[in-house]
Amino acid sequence: MRTSSGATAVQIVEKRGGVRRILEHVGSAHDDAELAVLMQAARESLNTGQGELDLGLDAPEQAPATRARVLATASQILWDVLDDAYRLLGFDTIGDEAFRALVLARIIEPTSKADTVRVLEEIGVPAPHVNTLHAALRRCAGRDYRRVLAKACLAHSARTTGQAAMVLYDTTTLHFENDDEDDLRRVGMSKEHRVDPQVQVGLLVDPGGFPLEVHLFEGNKAETTTLIPVLTQFQQRHGVTDMVVVADAGMLSAANLNALEDAGFKFIVGSRLTKAPYDLAEHFDRHGDYFTDGQILESTRVMGTGKNARERRIVYQWSFKRQKRDDRNINAMIAKAEKIATGAAPMRRTRFLKVTGATKELDQATIDRARQLAGLKGYVTNLPRKTMPGQAVISAYHDLWQVEASFRMTKSDLRARPVFHRQRNAIEAHLTIVFAALAITRYLTRETGKSIKKIVRTLRPLRSVVIGIDGHQITAEPAITPEAREILDQLPPISTGP
Repeated sequence: MRTSSGATAVQIVEKRGGVRRILEHVGSAHDDAELAVLMQAARESLNTGQGELDLGLDAPEQAPATRARVLATASQILWDVLDDAYRLLGFDTIGDEAFRALVLARIIEPTSKADTVRVLEEIGVPAPHVNTLHAALRRCAGRDYRRVLAKACLAHSARTTGQAAMVLYDTTTLHFENDDEDDLRRVGMSKEHRVDPQVQVGLLVDPGGFPLEVHLFEGNKAETTTLIPVLTQFQQRHGVTDMVVVADAGMLSAANLNALEDAGFKFIVGSRLTKAPYDLAEHFDRHGDYFTDGQILESTRVMGTGKNARERRIVYQWSFKRQKRDDRNINAMIAKAEKIATGAAPMRRTRFLKVTGATKELDQATIDRARQLAGLKGYVTNLPRKTMPGQAVISAYHDLWQVEASFRMTKSDLRARPVFHRQRNAIEAHLTIVFAALAITRYLTRETGKSIKKIVRTLRPLRSVVIGIDGHQITAEPAITPEAREILDQLPPISTGP
């Protein structure tokens, strides 16, 4: 078929039920000679097992027969896109080709380190020996590749955002397909209620979700105790202190906030609503439970005790949408408590149930307080109002979804879990590979507006073909589909350097 550039595309197609489907794009020919070679290559692909093809059947008896064969095929465009991103982010300064192969292969098809060789061979790029890959894991931990990656990530974030003024932090867990615990892999609090050994992972990202730091902690370590070590490492690694840290309410404790402030950081964290009736007492006295949609109220509260007590700024916002959602949740919890109180459901701890001796009844005071606070969300910060008004504080906190998005990428697209390694250094190396792959994924998805799955699925079938004929080689480049062109046009031109 004729392409938009005037070349002739040679494709292997299947027609089923009147619908034609492209099975393989062999290449694009720009003259009759190339077309003949590609046609023979297509026939060879259809007749698997035919080692050589004769292109000179009609030649005079005295002329030697022209022999042609496909020497190699590769998803070169996909590989070049990923490799360019790796270099653009500055990761090539590590100078470890096996490590690069592990990172890029994880983006293409997340699998075990041993199976990485298959992934590389299938896309047609040089594959290191599996022993070389395992040696790269040891080098990764021994030479602290993560430090190099983190510095490159911060530099890229600063170039992109203009300045690294705000970071977002959250934690997640990675579980192991192994029942044995040790000093690192421990059974701990799991949001998914798993009982497998796990590790805690703390992730620091910029407001766009681009990763800056990742740290590994014991599986039974409390989330609240992970924030300070990560930020301290960030501070020591980059010498940065004048930053705003955004974290969810799980990180809220007076000691944490004091430590952040003493280290020179500003912060915005979610506030639990237990103190809201006291913080907003004046509003409730004057207006009752009435709020306007989007209304912002501010208060101050002393947090901590004794010499650790400090006054903190509290920002609250009421949302009609949130109020409807909160009311639905309250109604569901009331229904659950009522079933237990009437004996229709077995006894279990629930929020709105009051048990006095053998008597079980609804806790109306707790219900009334929950109704009063429905629709409210609180935020604690040490930023003065003149530096960041309430709406800006709220908007910054809402960017935390970017951390969750990055975690979803690591767990689904990059399959960071389950983890099959046993030794801490190997687990750290695995996390470093995922960290680098996440940075490339975030860069490509931001630039193209496409998911990494879409990028890989679109570019992987575009295979370059190297064909040998009479001692010469012809490289047939694939025709670029409209979907692929849409992706490639959003990225810098593919580098032709080494």
